[in-house]
Amino acid sequence: MKLHSLKPAEGSVKNKKRIGRGQGSGRGGTSTRGHKGAKSRSGYSRKLGFEGGQMPLQRRVPKFGFKNPNRITYKAVNLHTIEELVAKLNVDKIDIAFLIDHGIVGKKDNVKILGGGELKAKVNIVAHAFSASAIEAIEKAGGTAEKP
Repeated sequence: MKLHSLKPAEGSVKNKKRIGRGQGSGRGGTSTRGHKGAKSRSGYSRKLGFEGGQMPLQRRVPKFGFKNPNRITYKAVNLHTIEELVAKLNVDKIDIAFLIDHGIVGKKDNVKILGGGELKAKVNIVAHAFSASAIEAIEKAGGTAEKP
């Protein structure tokens, strides 16, 4: 076997259809595009969501509501999650970087501490926002709630 004698398996490679190469090719004339109309012209592209002239779905369905572009969304972290972290890792300060490192929040998340669960350990917490019940529970346990 030599490099010059290598060739693909029989029937595995087909020649592409050469469209628009004259009448003798069998694909000349209209070049497989049918007769007339927009689809037969060069440069044709159908609009996204076009339904043949029927009123498109995005116009049929009613619109309502409002999306505030300035809304700030928070990733909620409850006190019982913090209690578990403190019990497992024996730490006295929890900040945003600590929560990111332990996979509780993402890098780009804003963190809000909520008052769900019970906090017994004295721990200082740094987060973007706190609920009133969370601040109360943290301070009752002897810790502090700070914003960065």
